[in-house]
Amino acid sequence: MELLIVLLVVGGLLALVLTRGRGRGTTAAGQLSDAEAEARRWYDRLGGQVLNLTGSDEPSKQALADAAERYTAAGAQLDQASTAPQYRLVADTALEGLYYVRAARTAMGMDPGPALPDSAERARAGELASARTVDVEGRSISGSPHPSAQNGHYYPGGVVGGRPVPAGWYSEPWWRPMLLGGVGAVGGVMVASALVSGFGAAAVGGDAFAADPGGFDGLDGSGLDGAGFDGGGLFGGW
Repeated sequence: MELLIVLLVVGGLLALVLTRGRGRGTTAAGQLSDAEAEARRWYDRLGGQVLNLTGSDEPSKQALADAAERYTAAGAQLDQASTAPQYRLVADTALEGLYYVRAARTAMGMDPGPALPDSAERARAGELASARTVDVEGRSISGSPHPSAQNGHYYPGGVVGGRPVPAGWYSEPWWRPMLLGGVGAVGGVMVASALVSGFGAAAVGGDAFAADPGGFDGLDGSGLDGAGFDGGGLFGGW
């Protein structure tokens, strides 16, 4: 009788362990499936915009070219993705592309479309509220909340090299060397530090600037290998 009770208890424990194991496996598979579906949804949405829109002026053409870059990058990431974090990176890259699409549509006087999910980095950086020009290393760099012949390079806002970059239209894509790394990255950090100081007062909605509008002008190149320098959606690693 006692042996029977022991066998029943052991059998029950084994059944419980197996059930929980199957449950965890099902949950993991479901999360992976959901992450893949979300990535493909944003990727397909970006593709539909990129393939069906044509810029009508230089700012909108440039923004759509940047969106097309993200679409290509997201496609390459999608081909290699096999885990939930990798699929989330695909979604991030596609969403970044859709921000460029919204900018292009706005530049062409079109409805920008439905709002997109925000990110902590974009919320931290805010956006330009007024035009501003700063002199950095012998050249003038301007930024504005609106596109123009002078300011034709859009950035959707975020943290680059540890520095918050407000969303807006700039006279040149000065952040690219920092995203790409290597030669020119340190120079980009110097530009970023000067711009953060110069543009900080013109940024609105940014948590970092609201807390301390001038608090970033003393930063140096240490952000290159510190927190925040992960390249963002397009250039981020697996």
